Amino acid sequence: MNMVLWVLQALLALAFFAHGCLLLFPPASIVAQMNASLPRWFQLFIGVAEILAAVGLTLPGFTRIQPWLVSAAAAGLMIVMICATVFHLARGEVTSAITTVVLLAMATVVAYMRWRVAPIQSRSVA
Repeated sequence: MNMVLWVLQALLALAFFAHGCLLLFPPASIVAQMNASLPRWFQLFIGVAEILAAVGLTLPGFTRIQPWLVSAAAAGLMIVMICATVFHLARGEVTSAITTVVLLAMATVVAYMRWRVAPIQSRSVA
C-alpha cells in the first residue's frame, strides 16, 4: 500500500508541478487564450500554489520532517480540484472536468490514506 501511495503522490506532484510551471511560464502561443479566461494575477497565484503543493506532496515524506504536510497538501489540492471542476463544467469543457475529477480522486485517496491508514512516520518517531 505504501508503494501505491508513493506512486500516486509522485504522479500528482508531477502533474501539478507541470501545470504550475505552465501557468507561471506560459508559451507565447497560448498567452492570449489564458489571459482571456483568467486574470494574470490569479494564474500566478494558482501556479505558485500548485508548485508548492507538488513540493508538499513529496518533500515532507522523503525527509520525514513534518510528514503531516503530505495529507495537508493533498487536502488543499482537493479544494483546488473541486473549484477547477466547477470552472470547467461552467465553461462546457467536459474533458477538462473529467481530468480534474480524476485528479480530485487521486488527491482524496492520498489525503485520507496518509492521514488515517498509512501515515508517514516522523523522523523522531521512527
